[in-house]
Amino acid sequence: MFLDATYLHVRSGGPVTSKAVVVATAVAADGRREILGLDIGDSEDEVFWRGFLTSLKGRGLRGVRLVISDQHTGLTGAIRRCFQGAALQRCRVHYARNLLAHVPRTEAQMVAAVLRTIFAQPTSDAVAATWAQVRDQLAGRYPKLGPHMDLAKAEVLAFTGFPRLHWTKIWSTNPLERLNKEIKRHARVVGISPTRPRSCD
Repeated sequence: MFLDATYLHVRSGGPVTSKAVVVATAVAADGRREILGLDIGDSEDEVFWRGFLTSLKGRGLRGVRLVISDQHTGLTGAIRRCFQGAALQRCRVHYARNLLAHVPRTEAQMVAAVLRTIFAQPTSDAVAATWAQVRDQLAGRYPKLGPHMDLAKAEVLAFTGFPRLHWTKIWSTNPLERLNKEIKRHARVVGISPTRPRSCD
């Protein structure tokens, strides 16, 4: 299951305000992709995310094995409460951006290239070994990156617990990012978004 949020301008009975539009999509065991639901809230706090995820479970969502998302505190807290036992995949694209924030801009491109070598490996063992090598290489030059990568390793590499064929589909929220762009494009076409979304049932 992929989870992400985007922000839109929404008319809420008067003034136009910025609202969080949260979306859940999923891939079933047979490869089918579907939109599970969406909702609009004031912010991405844990209470709102938990309500959204609980509503999906109330509509019959079961058997979630992996949740792909960014590292938003409210979201990850809600995932752990609502889907205990499911693995959490931290989006590799979001993680790279977070890591590069600790690197001088003039060297960010080089660090990004080194980081990409991790995800080019053919096996889970090679991925783990390359992560360790990259971690040590970067920590030697940028001390803050060592602890940063140590804390993130399990969630950024969760995809390796699944078949190699699926890796490129599950190691980031990119598929959902494309849907978010469509939502924003549609909102620009029709004007100010409504207060509540249409049902996805």
